[in-house]
Amino acid sequence: MAKKQKKTEREQERSQSEYYKLNTKAVDDLVNADESNSPPVSKEELRKYQSGPKIKIADWFKMLFIKFWFSGAVCYFFIWGLSTYVKDLLDMLLITGAAMGVVTDLLTNNVLRFFAKTPGENDRWMMFPQKSYWTFFLNIFYAYIVLFLVFTLYNMINVAIITVSGNTGTVPLGVEPILFGLFYLGFDVLLIEMKHLFFRIVDDAKKNLRR
Repeated sequence: MAKKQKKTEREQERSQSEYYKLNTKAVDDLVNADESNSPPVSKEELRKYQSGPKIKIADWFKMLFIKFWFSGAVCYFFIWGLSTYVKDLLDMLLITGAAMGVVTDLLTNNVLRFFAKTPGENDRWMMFPQKSYWTFFLNIFYAYIVLFLVFTLYNMINVAIITVSGNTGTVPLGVEPILFGLFYLGFDVLLIEMKHLFFRIVDDAKKNLRR
């Protein structure tokens, strides 16, 4: 009976010793963990432990909404806000284009970078994803191009409505933040996709030359 009791005590001591060894090793592994010695974990596995709303919104929708919101905000604060003081259309376009370029470079693109889960993930939503002082001026120039396309579309729609209705006394479709933001977003995305298409064509041509 005494032998069995001693044997049981030894087994308990051995199991406790192994338990403390395992816990000590686990603590050491946790303290010394870094990117070099940690096993890779898939994005799907990480999402299981992320807190947040149960309704999942697609990343592309978030990016488009951010760009749309800032475009609409510029329309609200500059086109609507300055309409009482700036009467000339050309002056209004110059002010709005400069404001849109500054907002794109300093706010919109930085928000897109902030929401990127990995560095550079949202660069494809920007015309000039590089973060440099010269992109500030490029974004202003680019904003003038998109703004010109937006107001050209407004004019085309108004001319078509006037032609059909025959009412030349009023402007059928005025500029307001929501529709302006959608038009600006549409042309912006179209030009960015054209840029991506151009670079894909160039890359394919280079690969064909190397063969």
